[in-house]
Amino acid sequence: MSNIKIRPLTVLLLVLGVAFTIAGVLYFAKTAADLPSFLPGHLAHSTKHHVKHGMLAVSIGIAALIGAWVSTAPARQAE
Repeated sequence: MSNIKIRPLTVLLLVLGVAFTIAGVLYFAKTAADLPSFLPGHLAHSTKHHVKHGMLAVSIGIAALIGAWVSTAPARQAE
């Protein structure tokens, strides 16, 4: 376990993965009118859920979390 390195890229991907996953859950849980105004798809007085936005955000979040996990791999030793 001591060979695992936490790189700045790992931290960045972890933060992005969590943020996109939370945004995706918000898209599924709230209507377009209830979304925060800084998220794409916010429409006043709308009762529609943005399912495609949610699926994309969760997919990007999972990909970023997998990238963070892969970036913690130990360096290969020369033979």
